[in-house]
Amino acid sequence: MEIGIDSFASAMYGNDMLNAADAMEQLLHRIVAADESGLGFFGIGEHHKKEFLDSAPDVILAAAAARTRQIRLSSAVKVLSTDDPVRVYQSFATLDLISRGRAELVVGRGSSVEAYPLFGFDLKDYDALFTEKLHLLLQVRDNEFTTWAGRFRPPISNQPVYPRALQEKLPVWLGVGGTPESFIRAGSLGLPLMVAVIGGETERFRPLVDLYREAGYKAGFTPEQLKVGLHSPGYVAVSGEQAIADYFPGYAELWTKLGKERGWPPVTRAQFNYLTAPKGSLVVGGPEEVAEKILRHSKALGGIERFAFQMDNAGLSHQQLLQSIELIGARVIPFIKQAL
Repeated sequence: MEIGIDSFASAMYGNDMLNAADAMEQLLHRIVAADESGLGFFGIGEHHKKEFLDSAPDVILAAAAARTRQIRLSSAVKVLSTDDPVRVYQSFATLDLISRGRAELVVGRGSSVEAYPLFGFDLKDYDALFTEKLHLLLQVRDNEFTTWAGRFRPPISNQPVYPRALQEKLPVWLGVGGTPESFIRAGSLGLPLMVAVIGGETERFRPLVDLYREAGYKAGFTPEQLKVGLHSPGYVAVSGEQAIADYFPGYAELWTKLGKERGWPPVTRAQFNYLTAPKGSLVVGGPEEVAEKILRHSKALGGIERFAFQMDNAGLSHQQLLQSIELIGARVIPFIKQAL
C-alpha cells in the first residue's frame, strides 16, 4: 500500500500573518520532506478561492519535481470539466518529463464548483462536461494523433498532441465522492479509483467500491488494474491526545465555515469524536493508532492500494505538518508494511 499526502495549498488558512509567497515556499518544503521521508506520492488539488493557492496545480508540481527525486506527483483532483483535456495532457506530460516519469493525474468533476462560472461553464452540464472531457483525455493519452468531435469543444482532425509523457501510459485516476454512476464509470473504463471519504464511517462506501469492481470485471479488466485509493482528512502526532489537541480547533473552525456556505450545522466535539472513532473517516491520532485505522479502512473496503492524508486545512502550523510527515515516514509506513 502506498501512503502519501494530498494538499489544497491551504496553509494560509487560520494564519493571517503568512503571505502567499511564504506559504508556497513552505508547501514546497513539505513536498521535499515527504520525498525524503519515503512517502509514496504528493497530490495537489484545485480550487479558485482566496484561502487556497492551488488554482494551477501543475505549476506547483513542476516546481516540486525539480526539488525531489523519488516521490510521485499528482493532481488531487484536477477539475477536468472546466479545462481543456488536450492542455491538461500536455501540462502533465511536461511534468512527467521534468520529473522523469513520476507524474500522475487524478481527475474529477469537483465538489467545489467555483471553477464553473469562472471559466464560463454551466453547472447544469456538470456530468455531461466531465463525461465528454474524460473520454477525450484518455484518447489523447493513448494516441499520438487524435480525431475527435464533441459538444463542448471544437473538433480535432488527426492532430498530434505533444509532448508525449515519458511513461508509456500516464496514470489517470478517477476521483469520486458518493455517486454510484461515478464508481461504475471508473470500473467500466478500467481506471484506478480515488475515493474521497470526508465524513461518516468509511465502511459505508463498500457497496460503491463493489459496484466499481463489478463493473470493471464485466468490462474485462483484471483485479490488478482495478486499484482503489482512499483520500481522507488526517493528521499524525506523537500521541493520540496531542493529535486531537492540535487538529480539532482548526478543523471545527473550517468545517463550521464551510457549513454556513453549504447548509450544514456547526461542528461539535461530539461529532468530531464520532469521526475519530475506529470506524470514523478522520484518520487522526498517534502513529500506531493511525496505521491500524488505515488497515481497518482497507479491510472494510475490500483492500486499498493507496491512502492519502489531507491535513493542511485545519490551521496546523508548518512545523506541525512537517512533524506529521516525518512520523508517517518513520512509523506509520513501516507499521503498515509489516502488518501486510
